[in-house]
Amino acid sequence: MMNIENKNREGMIIPVSAVALLPNMEYTLKLSHFTEEEMRYLSKEDGVSIALPLKKNFNQNALKEEDFYRIGLLFEVNHIQKIDTGYEIKIKIIERVQVIEITFENGFIRGEYEVASDIIDLSEESIEEMLEHIKTISYEISENFTGGKNFIKTIDDIKDLNKLMGYLAQFMPLSSDKKYELINIQSLKERSLRFMDYLLKQREVLKFQFEVAEKISEKANKNYRQSVLREQLKAIQEELNEGKENNSKKEKDYAQKIEEAQMPEEVKSIALEELNKLENQNPNSSDYNVIRNYLDLLVQLPWKTGETKDIDLEQARAILEAEHYGLEKVKERILQHLAVMKLKRDKKGSILLLVGPPGTGKTSLGKSIAEALHRKYVRLSLGGVRDEAEIRGHRKTYVGAMPGRIIQSIKKAGEKNPVMILDEVDKLMSGHNGDPASALLEVLDPEQNDTFTDHYLNVPYDLSEVFFIATANSLHSIPGPLLDRMEVIQISSYTTNEKFHIAKNHLVPSVIEEHGLVREQLEIEDEALKKIISEYTLEAGVRGLKKQLAAITRVATEKIVSNKVNIPFRVTEDKLTDLLGKQVSRHDKAQKDNPPGVVTGLAWTSVGGEILFIEAADMLGNGQVILTGKLGDVMKESARISLSLLKSRLPVNSFNFKERDIHIHVPSGSVPKDGPSAGIALTTALASLATGIKVDSKIAMTGEITLRGAVLAIGGLKEKLLAAERAGIKKVLIPKDNVVDLKDVPEEVKSQLDIIPVETIEEVLKETLGISLPRLEQVVSLKDSSEILEGILV
Repeated sequence: MMNIENKNREGMIIPVSAVALLPNMEYTLKLSHFTEEEMRYLSKEDGVSIALPLKKNFNQNALKEEDFYRIGLLFEVNHIQKIDTGYEIKIKIIERVQVIEITFENGFIRGEYEVASDIIDLSEESIEEMLEHIKTISYEISENFTGGKNFIKTIDDIKDLNKLMGYLAQFMPLSSDKKYELINIQSLKERSLRFMDYLLKQREVLKFQFEVAEKISEKANKNYRQSVLREQLKAIQEELNEGKENNSKKEKDYAQKIEEAQMPEEVKSIALEELNKLENQNPNSSDYNVIRNYLDLLVQLPWKTGETKDIDLEQARAILEAEHYGLEKVKERILQHLAVMKLKRDKKGSILLLVGPPGTGKTSLGKSIAEALHRKYVRLSLGGVRDEAEIRGHRKTYVGAMPGRIIQSIKKAGEKNPVMILDEVDKLMSGHNGDPASALLEVLDPEQNDTFTDHYLNVPYDLSEVFFIATANSLHSIPGPLLDRMEVIQISSYTTNEKFHIAKNHLVPSVIEEHGLVREQLEIEDEALKKIISEYTLEAGVRGLKKQLAAITRVATEKIVSNKVNIPFRVTEDKLTDLLGKQVSRHDKAQKDNPPGVVTGLAWTSVGGEILFIEAADMLGNGQVILTGKLGDVMKESARISLSLLKSRLPVNSFNFKERDIHIHVPSGSVPKDGPSAGIALTTALASLATGIKVDSKIAMTGEITLRGAVLAIGGLKEKLLAAERAGIKKVLIPKDNVVDLKDVPEEVKSQLDIIPVETIEEVLKETLGISLPRLEQVVSLKDSSEILEGILV
C-alpha cells in the first residue's frame, strides 16, 4: 500500500480527462507515452500518485498549472502492461485529495496535496438502499440492450456505492464537467443524489428514443408491406389484363378532359406528354402529384374564346347612373370605351386606369362595368405585393409551387374574357424576389398579352380578351413603362352636393339594411346629413361619411331595440353632438376684414380644396425675407419671385425695401404646403403691405407667377372653387389658361362665384388693389420715382 501519510504530501500527477474516478473503484488508465522517470516512480511501492482531471488543453506536451482542476484522487498501481499504443495501467482509487501546488520538471509533473476524504453522511442502511435504487434503474435500462445480462451480473457483484457510481458513469453520456462534479462533491449523500438525478434523466431519454424508434419502425414496416402488396397486385392485374382498366380510370378522365378543353394544339401536345408521364409514374413517387396538379390546372383553365355578348349602351348607362352619383365625365369616358367595343368586336383586351382619392368609387365602377358587359368580375389586390412570383407564378419543380394570381383569377372566373380589377396598382413594391410591376408589363400590353406565359403553366395563355381595370390613388409611384400601357381616367373628389345625394340615395339605405333596420325605423334629416358631411368628415370620397352614418345607426339600433325611443327615430341636426361627439373637421371661412398684407389664397389637398391666408408683415431691418408656415421649396421660390417682381415694378426710394425686413407666413404651421399656385396671392399680399391698401376679404385667388409678371395655369381648379364657395368667397381670380377647366365645375358653384380670368400681375393688382403697376421697361426709363408713384395710385 502507498504511504498517504507522507510528510511531504507530494506525489506524481497523472493527467486524466472525461472520467469519473471515485474512491474504492478500480480503473484501467491508457497512456500513450511515459518517461523512464515516471515509470520508475509508478513502480515504487511507497510512491504517491495522483490522477488529476484536466479542464482544458489536452495536449500533454504543453500543460500549464491552470489547465488542471484542483480535486484529484490518490491511486495505487496494480499492474502495468505495454501495448501497441502505449501502456495500460490498472489502478485502484484510494482517496480524494486537493492539490495545492503543481510543478513541472522536464515533463515530470509533481503536486503538493492535502487529503480531502469523503464525508460519509449516509448510514449503512441508507447506503444499501441507495445501492438498490441505482441497481434497479440500471437493470431497467440494460434490459433494452443486447448483452445486458452480463452487465447486470457485473453490477450485482459491486457492493461499494462509490465503486458502483464510478463504474456506471463510464457508460453514461455525461460531459467532462458533470463527471468532475461527482469527483468534486465531498458529501457521499449529495454525490449519490446527484448521480441518481443523472441516471433518471438518462432513463427518460432512452425511453423516449426507444418509443420514437418503435414508431418509425412500425411505419417503415407498414409502408414496406403496402409497397410489396401493391407490386404484387399490379403483377396479378397485368397477368389478368385488368391493370389498365382499374388503375387508369383517372388517366382516361384526363384524356377526355384534354379533348374537351379545346386547347391550342401546342398546349394539347404538352398536356398529352404530361399525361403519358403520369401513366408511367408510381402513385407513391413525388412527381406523381406534381403532374396531377399541373394537369388539373390545364384542364380547368378556360381555353376557348369567350362568348361575345352584345353591349347595350343604354342599359350600361342606366347601370352606371343607378350605382354612381356624379362622376359624369368618368361615366361618359367609360361609355365611349364600351361603344368602341360594341362596334369593333375583335378589339383586343382593354386596359383602363382609374386614378383618384380613396373612397371615390373606383373599385365599384369596375363592378358596374362587369355588370354592363355581362361578364364575370374578379378582383386582385396588389397593395404591398413585393414578389414577382405573385404575378408570374413559381416553377412547378419547386415544392408547393402555384400559378400566379393572374392565372388563378382566370381559373376562378371560368371564362376567358372576365373584367379583372387590379386594385391599388400604385402600391406594388420591389423586393429581393423581383419587381412585380415589371412582371405586369406583359400582362397589360395588348400587343404581348396574347402569349402571356406563367412560370407554373409554362405554356402561352391568351389574355387579350380580358378587360383589365387598374385602380390607383396617385400616378407618382407607378413606373413610367407600366403607366404607358394604360388609358388614364382621372376621378376627382366629390362635391358637397354630390356627397349629400350619394349619402341620401345610396349610403343611408345600405347602412340601415346592414344593421338590421328598415327605412321606417330610422330617418336622417337632410340638414343633419349636410352637417355630417361638412363638420364630421374631411375626405375626397365617401368612405368616412359611411363610417359616421354607421356610427349613428348603431346608436339608433340600440335605442330602438331597448324601446328607449319612439319609432321612427329621427336624427336631427341638434342631435349630432350627442350621437357623434364634437365635430372633427373645421374649414376656414372668409374673414370679415383683411388688414393690409393679408390675402386669401386657394389650395388643393388630397381630401379636397381649402382656402388659406397669406400674411405679410414688415419691420425695421436690412432687407431680409423670413418665410414660415412649413413651406416647401417651390412655395419659397414663389415668395422670392413675388418680392423680386414687386421690387422691379415699384419705386425703390418710395418703399425702402433695403431698410425693412419682410416676414411672410401661411397659417396652420404644422401642415406642409408646397406648389407654385400661390404665386399671385403672395405678390398681392406684398403689394398690399407696401401700399397699405386692403384686399377685399371676399376675394380669393390662385395662379403661378413668373418674374416677368405672367400668370400661369394651375391644377385642381374644381376643388379650389368648391372650397371658395364653401368658405363664403364671392370673387375668384384664376389664370386665363384655366378657363377651359371651368366646364368640370358644377353650375351650382359657378353661379355663386364671380370668376375672373387674369393673364398678368397688372390685371391681378388692378382687380384686388385698384392700382396699375408700370411695366419693367417703364420703371427703368423713368428717373423720377414720384412720377411712377403718381401713376400707380391714379
